[in-house]
Amino acid sequence: MMNKLQLLRSFLATCLIFSFITILVACSESSTPSAPSESWGEKHFLWKVSDENSSVWLLGSIHIADASFYPLPSVIDSAFATASELAVELNTSDEKVMNDLQWQVKVRGELAGEKLRDVLPAELWNSLDSVCKSWGLPISAFETKRPWVVASTISTYAYMMAGMKTEYGIDNVFIKNANASGKPIISLETVEEQIDALAGYSYSDSAGICFLKSTMRELPKARTMMRDLVHAWKSGDDELLNLLLSEDNTEDYTPSELQFMEELTQHILVDRNANMADSVASFLRDDRNVFVVVGTAHLAFEKNNVIENLRNRGYIIERY
Repeated sequence: MMNKLQLLRSFLATCLIFSFITILVACSESSTPSAPSESWGEKHFLWKVSDENSSVWLLGSIHIADASFYPLPSVIDSAFATASELAVELNTSDEKVMNDLQWQVKVRGELAGEKLRDVLPAELWNSLDSVCKSWGLPISAFETKRPWVVASTISTYAYMMAGMKTEYGIDNVFIKNANASGKPIISLETVEEQIDALAGYSYSDSAGICFLKSTMRELPKARTMMRDLVHAWKSGDDELLNLLLSEDNTEDYTPSELQFMEELTQHILVDRNANMADSVASFLRDDRNVFVVVGTAHLAFEKNNVIENLRNRGYIIERY
């Protein structure tokens, strides 16, 4: 069944999304106060993966967070301090990466000779129009954008309104720390690969409409979902995390829409998980001491995650 796809997008792809959200809409980040700090759990979404003579750290990220996350537990900061390199999905501090990202979104996120109003079902367009008016966003900014761009932007903006900021995202903080300490930064994916996960197939507009439909339905729950997601991350609660990411909300979807969502999940999670596991395996073969930060769902979400993939290859897995 389909996951809470708009939550997954924010959870996995905000490095990508927040890079162009300000291009699409003129807005500032929310000034909502951060949530009170809560106690950290005994375990974190932090793993050490080892072979006979080397090890790599893997940390699950929330790409949009708030100040209550910091300072992080000492075991996480200590693991980063011992690493020689940082690996992230995309190095957003690299100007070349950011320029390529903006160009790719401009080229691949634009409708070809159509308007969004004509692409979306009337009911969905009206719902989007109402949300934009209530948030003070100009719907004209979306006029020529593909549905997946609009859904991603609306979803992440909802979490901004809940007080979350990209500058506090776990990976963004470690990118900043790596630059400050002189650690080399590795991008595990290219810009094109991240865009392909969202739009690299012939039916992307149809799938994007399903994505937007799901996003609009879940907006009233966005603040609660983010609160629960933050609690799951801080407490290291795998069960709650998987419950949040797997809740079924597909009762009025057609069979073709369900198929679109299943294939999107394959693109977003399963295929990328395998590639990330290959990267970690290559670091271990080359005896590279790397601290890897990727979306937590890549490491902990049900089957076919990166940790399970590496365990099946015979590597030693320890959780901290």
